Amino acid sequence: MDLDLLTTYCEGLCIPQSALLKELERETNLKTLNPRMLSGHLQGTLLHMLVKIHGSKRILEIGTFTGYATISMASALPDDGELITLEANEELEFISSKYFQKAELQDIITQHFGDAKALIKTIEGIFDLVFIDAGKKDNEFYFEQILPQVRSGGLILVDNVLWSGKVLDESMDNHTQIIHDFNVKMSRDPRLESLYLPLRDGLALFRKK
Repeated sequence: MDLDLLTTYCEGLCIPQSALLKELERETNLKTLNPRMLSGHLQGTLLHMLVKIHGSKRILEIGTFTGYATISMASALPDDGELITLEANEELEFISSKYFQKAELQDIITQHFGDAKALIKTIEGIFDLVFIDAGKKDNEFYFEQILPQVRSGGLILVDNVLWSGKVLDESMDNHTQIIHDFNVKMSRDPRLESLYLPLRDGLALFRKK
């Protein structure tokens, strides 16, 4: 079974990718060193629908990259919604900010640049949904730091939890071991309801009780 072909098949059946997101995906592939970090059509559509279904109004994203997931989520928010996004690499702002404006979401999206481990300590207020897609070794830090600011019934999503399938290796490298240990710990956490999806590189969904 070819998972890439199945993904393409599914993408062809879900909500069509907007012209703007196609343009952003193309520019990301042309102008960044790691374009595979982009969420892409299938995951972006899932994020968009989760925000709508959940009725989220305030979102925190940790790891903007070029803003594909940011736009996918922000475009599902109500007019009085807010999305705060944190990104370490300021060199990506020329892409993300441009597309936030093209999407006419600049009044909903607030972008901060710098070390997310420091920035997250300055973010105030309660969130309905948090999307963690930054340095994987720091997933647990981000999770524990922000959990008190997630409302009961709120969602925390964590990307890349399968790490190209390496979490199945009998002999894991240190980076993979950290991800695996995080997965196991969160799956047993009594504060949460957990769901792990083999979508792209793995997406974990946690509902705070």
